Amino acid sequence: MEMNAKKIIVALTGATGTILGIRLLQALQRSAAETHLVVSRWAGRTLLHETPYTLPQVQSLAAYSYSPDDIAAPISSGSFLTHGMVIIPCSMRTLAAIAHGHGDNLIHRAADVILKERRKLALIVREAPLSDIHLENMLKLSRLGAVIFPPVPAFYNHPCTIDDIVDHIVMRVLDQFDIHLDGVKRWDGIMSTGGKLPE
Repeated sequence: MEMNAKKIIVALTGATGTILGIRLLQALQRSAAETHLVVSRWAGRTLLHETPYTLPQVQSLAAYSYSPDDIAAPISSGSFLTHGMVIIPCSMRTLAAIAHGHGDNLIHRAADVILKERRKLALIVREAPLSDIHLENMLKLSRLGAVIFPPVPAFYNHPCTIDDIVDHIVMRVLDQFDIHLDGVKRWDGIMSTGGKLPE
C-alpha cells in the first residue's frame, strides 16, 4: 500500500472501557499514523460517565472525525485505502451487527468494508461473562479474519495503577498494526519473585 503514514480507523462504541479508545488515540498521536475516528452515540454518553473527557476533546485527538450517521464518509468505501480498523471498546451489539452484515451506521459499514477488502480488523470486545451468542459471533468473525482481542490485563509487568494496565493493553493493540511505541514494559523472559504491594 503506497501511503507515507498508516491510516487507521478507530471506533469507540458504547461498552464500558472508553478510556482504552482515548488512550489509543493519544498513543497514535505519538506515531506517524493518520487516524479516522467514529464515536457512536452511546460511546459519547459512556465516555462522559467514565472519564473527564468531552466528545469534542476526544474527536480532537484524531486527524479526521465522522458522525456515526455519515454513511457517505470516505471510510465507508473500499476505494479509500487504510491499513485497518480497531473498535475499542467493541460492544456486543456492534459485534453482532458486523457478524451479520448489518451496516446501519458508519462503524458497522466501515468494519464491513475492512472485512471485504481483507484488511486488519481488531475488535476489543468488552463483556463478561460471554454467552453462546457472543462466542458464536466472535468465532464467525475470527474465521473471517478479524482479530478478537478482549482487553485482558497482564500482570507479569507488575502494574501498580489502572493507567499501567490501560497502557499495556493499548500497546498490545497497536502491535496488531505494527505500530510499536516505547514506554511500556514488555515481557523479557526474566522471572522475578513476588509482585509489588500497594503503598
